[in-house]
Amino acid sequence: MTRDRVPLFGAGLALTVLALLVVVDTSIPPDYAVLTSLFGLAPLIACAVVPVAGTAGIGALAVGAAVASGGWNDNMGTAQQTVRILDVVMVSAAAVAIAAVRVHREHRFEEVSAIAEAAQRAILPVLPTSIGGVAVATRYRSAAHGALVGGDLYDCYHSESRVRFLIGDVRGKGIAGVEQAARVIRAFRQSAALRESLTDVAREMDDYLAGFFDDEEFVTALLVEVNGPGRLTLFNAGHPPPQLVCATGESDLLELPPSLPFGLGLGGASDVAAVSVSWKPGDRLLLYTDGLSEARDRSGRFLDLSSLAAGLRNTATVEAALDDVLDHVSGHVPRGHLEDDLALLLLENTADSTTEDRPRAMT
Repeated sequence: MTRDRVPLFGAGLALTVLALLVVVDTSIPPDYAVLTSLFGLAPLIACAVVPVAGTAGIGALAVGAAVASGGWNDNMGTAQQTVRILDVVMVSAAAVAIAAVRVHREHRFEEVSAIAEAAQRAILPVLPTSIGGVAVATRYRSAAHGALVGGDLYDCYHSESRVRFLIGDVRGKGIAGVEQAARVIRAFRQSAALRESLTDVAREMDDYLAGFFDDEEFVTALLVEVNGPGRLTLFNAGHPPPQLVCATGESDLLELPPSLPFGLGLGGASDVAAVSVSWKPGDRLLLYTDGLSEARDRSGRFLDLSSLAAGLRNTATVEAALDDVLDHVSGHVPRGHLEDDLALLLLENTADSTTEDRPRAMT
C-alpha cells in the first residue's frame, strides 16, 4: 500500500467500524445491550492515519450516530443516554487532538528528513559517468530504514595525470558511521591529489584517519588507479576482493594481498604493496562492500558472486548492469531487505586501443 493511500484506508476502516456498530446496535434489544459508547472507536481508529479535518468529520458522524441511537434504543433524553453521548464527544475530541499532534510531528519529521537527505547526498559524492576511457556507475543502498547513506562510501579523484577510485566500509552505523565516512573521503581526496603511488596514498590516509578513530574503529577500503588504457593498480586495505568480468567471458575475484584496514596502523607495516593487473576494452571491474558478499537468503546461504557475472558482462551499460546486481541481491535476501549497507562501484574499460594479453596479478 502506498503512503498516499494509507489515510483513505484508515478513513474507510473507521467508517466501516462505525457502520457495523450502528447495525449491531439497532439489531439487538436495548434492554440486552446498548453500544452507543463504542461509537467513539471510529475517530480513535481514524486519528492514527487520517488528517485532522478527516478525523473531526468522522468524530462528528460518531456523535451524530450517538444522538440518533436514542431513537432506536428508546432512551432519548435519559441520563444514561446523555452520558453515552458525552463519552463519544470526549473521545472524538481526544482523537482530533491526537491527530493534530501526529500531523505536527510528521511535518517536523519530514523537515528533518529533508535536511538529513541533503546532508547525506552532500557527503556521498556523485561521480562522473565517464573519466579517461572508463565508464563509471555507482549505487548505494542503506540497511537503515529511512536513511540514504550509512558507513559505506565511494569516491573518485581525477586530474590530467591521474584517475583514482575509492570504495570503503566504515565500522559503525548511523550518524557516527556517516561522520567517519566523510572523513575517509576527505582523506582520500587530500592524498590522491598529492601522492605518486597508491601505497603512499594508503599510508597517508591511514596516518590521517588514526587521529580520528578510536581503538575499535577502522575502515576497510579498496583503492584503484587507472594507468593508461590497459592497466590498473589496486591496493586492498582489508576489503572484499573486486570482481573482474572480462569481455571474453571470464570472471574472477582478484585475490589481492590484503593489508590492515585504515586506522589500525597501516603506516608502520613493512609489507604494504599495491598490485598491477591489465584489463582490455570491454572488461568491467565491480567494487563492492560486504553488504553484497555477505547477503544471505532465508537458509543463511551467502550470495554467490559468480552468479552476477552474466549480468555484469552482457548488460549493455554499466548503469543497467548495476541495476541487475541490485535486482539479483534483492531477490536473494528475505523480503528484499538488506541486513547491511551496500555500496557498488562498477568500472568499464571503454578505451579504443588494444592491450597485451592479461598477465597474472603481480606486486
